[in-house]
Amino acid sequence: MKRLPDKVALVTGAARGIGLAVAQLFAKEGATVILSDINDELGEKETSQLGGDSLYRHLDVSDEQQWAHIAQELLDKFGKVDIVVNNAGITGFLEAVGPHDPENLDLASWHTVHATNLDGVALGCKYAIKMAKKSRAASIVNISSRSGIVGIPGAAAYASSKAAVRNHTKTVALYCASQAYNIRCNSIHPAAIMTPMWDAMLGEGEARAVAIRAVEADIPMKKMGDVMDVAYAALYLASDEAKYLTGIELTVDGGILAGATAAPSQ
Repeated sequence: MKRLPDKVALVTGAARGIGLAVAQLFAKEGATVILSDINDELGEKETSQLGGDSLYRHLDVSDEQQWAHIAQELLDKFGKVDIVVNNAGITGFLEAVGPHDPENLDLASWHTVHATNLDGVALGCKYAIKMAKKSRAASIVNISSRSGIVGIPGAAAYASSKAAVRNHTKTVALYCASQAYNIRCNSIHPAAIMTPMWDAMLGEGEARAVAIRAVEADIPMKKMGDVMDVAYAALYLASDEAKYLTGIELTVDGGILAGATAAPSQ
């Protein structure tokens, strides 16, 4: 029995990493998936490999006109969208000049990060609500981060934007409930998940191996996660199995947020 039969799902930032894993898993579980990204060449390639009814569409999540266009297209084609996964996000390390610490932050870089990570999710929720009103059981899944729960001194804009996603998710959940919409909204908070986003921080060769071991040493489960760990969490929240869950935050982090590493000795 497939877990997303007859569902229509839109996934942002789906050309690679977590977004691609989510799209692939949703398609496997019976959904018609619309993959979106700004990397059109890679997005088209990955979508063609999915086959079936999957579609690829260009979408810069910070651009409201593009959201309005894709929402109307999907409503015209399918009549409704059941699932929206707001996954597209950036750290800013590669996309903006920085610095990113709170004392020296570059304001333009701050705005660049928030435009994608926060404005993109706010717009994603806005148009998800418009597309999902006719769904029998709809779900919005916002990909936040561990950094939305704890501070990150070297990535102030990223942490701020992900914290805002965490809170906005709860606002959307309560709003939809108050309007009696059949739309749930929840957030996922990954940490230490091996994705291309880590490449700039881990380096290459032996230095990369050393960096990974250093990261894993501070994880209670002593290993980094992979994209499927997040994809399965998204699948659960998107499915009707989670019909009584709205406004929650689900951490996928190997135990990092369970407590401090500076725990008292026995």
